[in-house]
Amino acid sequence: MNTTTILLVGHGSREESGNAEIRDFVTQWRSRQPAWRIEVCFIEFAPPSLHDGLLAAAAQSRRVFVLPLILNAAGHVKMEIPEAIEHAREHCPGVEFLYGPHLSACDPILDILKNRLRAGMQQLDVPDPTTTGIILLGRGSSDRAANGDMAKMARWLQEEGDHELVDLAFTGITWPRLERVVQRQALLGMTQIVVLPYYLYTGTLMQRIHRQVAHLRSQYPQIRFACGEHFGFEPEIFALLEQRVEDLKAGRAESTLPCDGCSYRELAHDMGHGHSHEHTHAPQPLSFVTPGAQPLHAEHAG
Repeated sequence: MNTTTILLVGHGSREESGNAEIRDFVTQWRSRQPAWRIEVCFIEFAPPSLHDGLLAAAAQSRRVFVLPLILNAAGHVKMEIPEAIEHAREHCPGVEFLYGPHLSACDPILDILKNRLRAGMQQLDVPDPTTTGIILLGRGSSDRAANGDMAKMARWLQEEGDHELVDLAFTGITWPRLERVVQRQALLGMTQIVVLPYYLYTGTLMQRIHRQVAHLRSQYPQIRFACGEHFGFEPEIFALLEQRVEDLKAGRAESTLPCDGCSYRELAHDMGHGHSHEHTHAPQPLSFVTPGAQPLHAEHAG
């Protein structure tokens, strides 16, 4: 029996191509780290489920590192995954479960966004950045911490370059939507706009984004648009997860889950979820690191 299994937790998508990309990611990661046992499961829409993945990993190892492959999470990271770990602990008392952080707002993700922005500017033949607006477009959340992570990345992106206008837009749950932000940037005199999707993998929402940008091109013929792609296979993502593993191995990954933005706690109790303000999910402490936010009722994509 292997000592440790690394269990990567993907969100899961209604679009099978998004789930296939996550499985491809795991295949590539195994090639990078052949000595590691790396498995994958999904929160929804694809097998194996989170619960099945945890139990299968526990059957193979004495220690399981649970790593969410999620950019900005709330309900999933703060509630669903911890509760699934608690359930697995009850069924596998001899196995140690350690829970690492989601990907979060950090320098490696900023580097990916900067690379995507450079590619968009190249697509537009490198126009004046002061007349080129940037829109960071992500899945909206009812958790303010998740939206705050995106706001942080937008601010960092602005501080790292010469663009005077870096805005946020969301595909659902919260505001503003992409169309409204484009309207504002057009009124402010932007002659080019670069849309940067803040998504790891393809899915129904990525498909919708490309359709929206095509519509905007026809609505605003005076503005040139560039639209980036999702960014799941960049070296920064692999390196970030590898650092998470090393931190867990070294015991540097223990902390508590923050509750800021938990506007859905009462709803969770009504639905039967045992989510408390203190996040005391089990008698044994879980190992948490910098979790983020995802709503229970968010729009789902890859």
